[in-house]
Amino acid sequence: MIKGMIGRKVGMTQVFDENGNVIPCTVIEAGPCYVTEIRTEQSNGYTAVQLGFSETKPQRLTKGQLGHLKRNNLPALRYLREFRVNGDIDVAEGQEIKVDVFARGERVDVIGTSKGRGFAGTIKRHHFHRQPKTHGQSDRERAPGSVGATTSPGRTLPGQRMAGRMGNDRVTAQNLEVVVIDAERNLIAVRGSVPGAKGGIVMIKPAHLQRG
Repeated sequence: MIKGMIGRKVGMTQVFDENGNVIPCTVIEAGPCYVTEIRTEQSNGYTAVQLGFSETKPQRLTKGQLGHLKRNNLPALRYLREFRVNGDIDVAEGQEIKVDVFARGERVDVIGTSKGRGFAGTIKRHHFHRQPKTHGQSDRERAPGSVGATTSPGRTLPGQRMAGRMGNDRVTAQNLEVVVIDAERNLIAVRGSVPGAKGGIVMIKPAHLQRG
């Protein structure tokens, strides 16, 4: 069975282990997902399984999207994501995938989109220190300071940390421990935080780097 799911971030809670220690957890509504397409090396040049998640109204999808799903008699699914596979694929198109593909104690990576913060200054975006409040300054308290390189090379170098758009990036939280599996309600709780706001769409995969 493929180890991978699409889910929706529900929020954070806490559980207690057998020793009474508090474990902060993020709850994710994972699945049920459906196998919408299987990509093979012969046809596509790589091996992957495409999953669909979250049933919606058919009028919210294009005719091309509806036709893609109708090939396997699937309902209108709002989100489609691909999961690369190394080795043989043991699922079929149209098959339903539930949260019990993961087990308690397993390590996973959760991929999401971080919260957008809009246009942010250098102090908020890059954790710069502020300038002195005294000694004659009037409007330089949160200014970034010098960004040039004097006469050589006489220009601002690429990659200079400056103000700009902050957040709304693809972020991966690695090596999170699965604490709770609720197959009846399609819920999975992982230890720690997960990128994105409540209601955000995330992808859950087996941990790429096992630690701990």
